[in-house]
Amino acid sequence: MAMLYAQLTHAISLNDVCDALKIFRGPLSGIRGASAPSPNALSHANRVRDAHMAEQLLWAQLDHLQTLTPAFAAGRRRLPRFKGRLHVVDSTVITLVANCMSWAKHRRRKAATKLHMRLDLQSLLPRFAIVDLAPHHDNTRAPAMCAQLKAGEIAIFDKALLAFAHLGKLTQRGVFWVTRSKDNLDYRVVKRTLRKAQGNILRDDLIRLRGPKSRGLYPQDLRRVVARVELRGEEVEMEFLTNHLEWSAQSVADLYKCRWDIEKFFRQLKQTFQLADFLGNSANAVHWQIWTALLLYVLLRYLAFLSQWQQSFTRLWALCRSILWCKIDLLELLKSYGIAGPQWRFVGRPEQAYFAGF
Repeated sequence: MAMLYAQLTHAISLNDVCDALKIFRGPLSGIRGASAPSPNALSHANRVRDAHMAEQLLWAQLDHLQTLTPAFAAGRRRLPRFKGRLHVVDSTVITLVANCMSWAKHRRRKAATKLHMRLDLQSLLPRFAIVDLAPHHDNTRAPAMCAQLKAGEIAIFDKALLAFAHLGKLTQRGVFWVTRSKDNLDYRVVKRTLRKAQGNILRDDLIRLRGPKSRGLYPQDLRRVVARVELRGEEVEMEFLTNHLEWSAQSVADLYKCRWDIEKFFRQLKQTFQLADFLGNSANAVHWQIWTALLLYVLLRYLAFLSQWQQSFTRLWALCRSILWCKIDLLELLKSYGIAGPQWRFVGRPEQAYFAGF
């Protein structure tokens, strides 16, 4: 409870958390008789209590909410043209202080940890996550991130996760995938589907890997699509690879465009929750804070789903933080946002233009 409070209120220290909880000890005791911890006790728990408990709590709570409200798992977003579930796999680096956290050093003067995430695009919910040290390359975690994908589902990832042994296993399991091509990819064109450029689609070819090692890992044909896509307000040329040979080339480009949703997800986590200032210097304390941030994200997403929230996610977080200790019907308050009230007309009066006594 203390770590969730720290995330929701952007607490800057252990004393900040403990002092605030002591001030509101009355409302806090209504949560199963909870009491405010002391700074020493909270520091000891951050250092000693296994962060795997927070990870298990996240997935158990997510399963409970999905069982309670099955439509929450399905999500409200409808992505056209694609019947299977869409998953985006990516990672983000969370910067740490090198002087205090030597366990996380990966360069001479820098320290960081990495969050690997598989995000469901329909519901915008995390489906699998790994908190790891930053030096580990993304493609070493790719098999674990995609292990639970089922036949017919679609995985989208960047070229950092391009490993042909992993892609071959996904294809054998019936999982479709879209990724970017590496610049030094060795291949030969088997068939040209597109004779000349059409709109933003420049090329659409069936290719086969030519290197002996890569051909042994992935002997099947691949689809290579070259398209112009908008990136930061400018059109750039990108090459995409996929194992689906029947989609239109535009669908392949649009699928990869959906990958930017996980970048927005990471930006929401870092800007909204407390993932810049950490309440402890140990690896266990950092992991506790990351897992509780993900747990709070799931809880807020559930509130947004129940109330059919139409505003931004940041506004939802700010509103919940503002009324944290108020005894009101939270769902009714959230539902009232975005609903136009009666039109009032204010009549100007000269005596109302001044403060009393002036």
